[in-house]
Order: sequence, then structure tokens, then C-alpha cells
Amino acid sequence: MIRRLLCVQNQSASSPSSLFSSTNNNKKKKPVVLLGAPQVAAIVTQPAARRDRGKKLTLSPLANYALERGFSSHLIFTPQRAGDDTFLSDLKALQPQLCITAAYGNILPTKFLDIPTFGTVNIHPSLLPFYRGAAPVQRALQDGVKQTGVSLAFTVRALDAGPIIATQTIQVDDHIKAPDLLELLFHKGSKLLIRELPSIFDGSAREKAQPQDDSKATLAPKIGPDESWLFFDQEAFVLHNKVRAFSGWPGSRAKILVVDRTGQKKTLEIKIITTRVCTHESVQFNEADDIAFVDGALVFPCGRGTMLEVLELQLPGKKVVNAAAFWNGLRGQKLKKL
Repeated sequence: MIRRLLCVQNQSASSPSSLFSSTNNNKKKKPVVLLGAPQVAAIVTQPAARRDRGKKLTLSPLANYALERGFSSHLIFTPQRAGDDTFLSDLKALQPQLCITAAYGNILPTKFLDIPTFGTVNIHPSLLPFYRGAAPVQRALQDGVKQTGVSLAFTVRALDAGPIIATQTIQVDDHIKAPDLLELLFHKGSKLLIRELPSIFDGSAREKAQPQDDSKATLAPKIGPDESWLFFDQEAFVLHNKVRAFSGWPGSRAKILVVDRTGQKKTLEIKIITTRVCTHESVQFNEADDIAFVDGALVFPCGRGTMLEVLELQLPGKKVVNAAAFWNGLRGQKLKKL
């Protein structure tokens, strides 16, 4: 998730799905600082960094988004840390009454939390106290959860541990991928925030907020690129959930063998994009490590007699293709799992 910080001066600014579009314009507008949505009145985001394999120093996607829409460059702040003194001074000058975070990813310092009059509220894409941390959506999908949701909670110094103002639960489709689920949860979370803003500003949210049960807390640690490898001794549903969870970044990778008609072998690294757990009662494999092609899918034998269907994949430096196009390009060569 992109770590980003934005500042807004009133409640009429909007997020990816018009975060504040439902606010009551007849009420007095209040200064708000928003950490995490794309359209606001002042922005604090990541410093320029080298992207695209380090070739070019570029602004963050959020900063580019704002500039493309005519946002004034002098209102885009890029502190190295949210605790930088200069940044905190600039933030204090905005006199925010409320801070809102969404996918910011850092623990905010006490000096930051002391600035807004009504505190800082976090839109967190899990049912807290479950999946506290940097990758709640990815880890939930990796675990194969059937139900998740979004929480609106006050921010404290401990990671995602503040009292909960409100939650909304959703059922998880077996095939939804992390980017789509994340977008859905933040859409739900923005509506939840709009609904609760009056109670936050009149102070009743503080009174009704429920403390979390820390004994039930689970963690959602940051994902590392080394986690992206798939190993086919695991069961198919485990691998399918991993592909869904790591969609977008870092992706899911596997190494396979390509065997030509003379028996020569070469190792091929592929990125696996879309999968499903095989429902065919039986698939014929000549050898235990063979990869078959059945009904438009590459079928990988997996642990405990299960099978994984790969529907879309990508070779290094190439476009995503469906399994049929990849299989036809083999021109009769065989595939084996590693």
C-alpha cells in the first residue's frame, strides 16, 4: 500500500469515492487533516523516490495525482517522517480539528497526535483487533477468511490498537484479489466515516468507542518480496489464496521446467496472475511432476492430491497472457513443476 499523508481544510474535500460528499453544508465547516485519500486542500506525501527499477527520480503517485488536477505545488509537503519538527509546525499552523488516516502505514508520534482537537481517526481495512499492521487485507486473504470488514477507530501510539467507533462486516468472495478487496473496504470505510463524523465532532464518539480486546489481536506484518514464491508441495487452496493475497505486489512467482522433444530442459520463471482450485474429479498426468493443460487452464499437481488451475500468467518482460496462449506458444514442449 502506498504510504501517503494529505491535509484538508474543510469537510467538502473528496476521497477516491467522494469521501466528504455527503456532509451537511449547512453546518460550520471544520479544519480536517486527512492521511490517505487522493483529493484534498493540502497534501503531505512521500518524498520523491527512484521508481521503475531506480531509473528515474519521481514524485509519489499521490503528488502526481494532485498536480495533474491543478493542485498548487507549494501545498504539497514531503516530510521524511511524520515526526519532523518542520512538518509538525506546518501541520499545527493548519489548526486541524480532526486527523483521518487510511493506509498510512506508520505509527504517528505523540507530538502529531496532540495537534488535532478531536483526535486522529483511522479507517482500517479489517475487523479490529484482527489483522493489525501493514498488510491486513493481504494477510486476511492469505488465510482464506470468509468474512472481513472495516473498522473506524481512534488512533493511539500502539499499532492499530485504539478504541473502535464503528465497524462494517462483509463476506469475502473466494476469487476476489487484494487490490479489489482493499478498494471495496476503503469505499465502505469512507461511508462509515461520513456517517460517524457528527458524533466525532460532538464528542459522543469518544464516549461510545469500545476498547479492543488485546488478547484476541492478530498481526498482519508487512509483506516481503521473498514471500512471493509458490511451492507446489502445498495444497492448492493455500496457493490460490496466496495468489489472491499477493496480487498487485509483490505478485506470485513459480519456477517450472520446459522439456523439448529431445529431452533438453530449461528452467522458466513465471508470474502467476489468476488461479482457481481445480474441481475436475481426475486429471491424467503421465508423471507425478507433469503440468497438464485442461479446459483452458494449466493444471499443477499440488500437495495432498489437490490441483491448482492457472488461468493467467506472465513471463519476465512480457504481457499477461491466458493459459491457452501460453500453452500454444510451447509448440509441443512439455511442462514440469519444480
